[in-house]
Formats: sequence, C-alpha cells, structure tokens
Amino acid sequence: MSKKLPNDSPISDVLKAIIVQNKLQPGMDRVAVADAWKNLMGNGVNTYTRAVALKGNTLYVELTSAVLREELSYGKQKIIAMINEELGREVVKEVILR
Repeated sequence: MSKKLPNDSPISDVLKAIIVQNKLQPGMDRVAVADAWKNLMGNGVNTYTRAVALKGNTLYVELTSAVLREELSYGKQKIIAMINEELGREVVKEVILR
C-alpha cells in the first residue's frame, strides 16, 4: 500500500511521493539529462546534436560532426561532472559520443 501524506504536505513532497510510488524517476532523469545537455552545451554544440539518450547511467549523444565528436571526447569527464552538477545528483557515469 502507499504511504499516506498529511493534507498539509507541501506540493513538492506530494510530487516526490508520486514519482517514487509510480517508478517514474528513470523517465524524469532522461528528460532532465536532455535538458541539461541543451542548457550546458549551448547553440554551437546543439546545432550538431542529433539525439541525446540516457540508458541506465550511460549518456549516448549522437553528433553530426566528426570534428566536434573528437573534440568533445577529450572532455568526457568534465561533461559528466557538469551534467551531474546541473541535476544535483549522480545520474550519468559514462558518456558515449556517436
């Protein structure tokens, strides 16, 4: 059974309970990581980004530019740190650039 919250609970607590109870966190993480990528990388990288997908703890980014892919591959750890900092917890552990 679900845990009943008091009627005077803040809406944030109610939403967290709904997310946990319905196991929605992985989907929320996928959306949040895609948004974080767009916000952190800026227009220059986003114009060459075809797809961003989170599967488990691995972020898959499909790029249309081989030169950009090579350049970003040198900063994978920084990308992971920036995205996790933006989300406030460790969601991404690996980045694969395609």
